[in-house]
Amino acid sequence: MFSLINLTGLALLGLLGFYWWQSGLFKGRARALATAHCSQLGLQLLDQSMVIVGFRPVRGPAGRLVFRRSYQFEFSSTGARRYQGKLVLEGMALKTIDLEAYRLPESG
Repeated sequence: MFSLINLTGLALLGLLGFYWWQSGLFKGRARALATAHCSQLGLQLLDQSMVIVGFRPVRGPAGRLVFRRSYQFEFSSTGARRYQGKLVLEGMALKTIDLEAYRLPESG
């Protein structure tokens, strides 16, 4: 028979697995949004890496509780220098994308 401690441990393990699985979905969404934004501006997303730098509960537009996740990524405009970008998701919805000031490629 299972004891209360075993059931609690099993529930915590299940929650941890669920969080890990969900994190992968949100990170993939953030990567796709950052890639599309960079492509639209003629920039290159570097290393396809998204690093989570913030995670907290907030009230969404409809008043329900959602998690705000902030990701940091690197991009390049000329291929010679790396710049930082930050993307914020509320639930699966894009809240903001901020890019560090970057050098425009020389034309001509």
